[in-house]
Amino acid sequence: MSDSCGAPVQGGTVEVSTTETVLQGKVVSGGAPVGGAYVRLLDSTGEFTAEVVSSPEGDFRFFAAPGSWTVRALHRTGNGQADVSAEGPGVHAVEIAVA
Repeated sequence: MSDSCGAPVQGGTVEVSTTETVLQGKVVSGGAPVGGAYVRLLDSTGEFTAEVVSSPEGDFRFFAAPGSWTVRALHRTGNGQADVSAEGPGVHAVEIAVA
């Protein structure tokens, strides 16, 4: 099932092969999960690459190439971002606080 932007539903678990690079995490505000945030993936030059909507539990996930990324969350309660260095395959955890 997909949301209105065509991205897969966020949350749950996913099996990751040893060759995939995954950026996944949670959008929070004051320690509480933030669902419905637009989470954007920007490459090392700041260019927009992808967007998903966080699950009701604040979860999001992107499959990306190894490298440097910025993950930005936009929500009616505030915005936030985190820089991620995903130098190789595996799951790279990201937490974004919006304020």
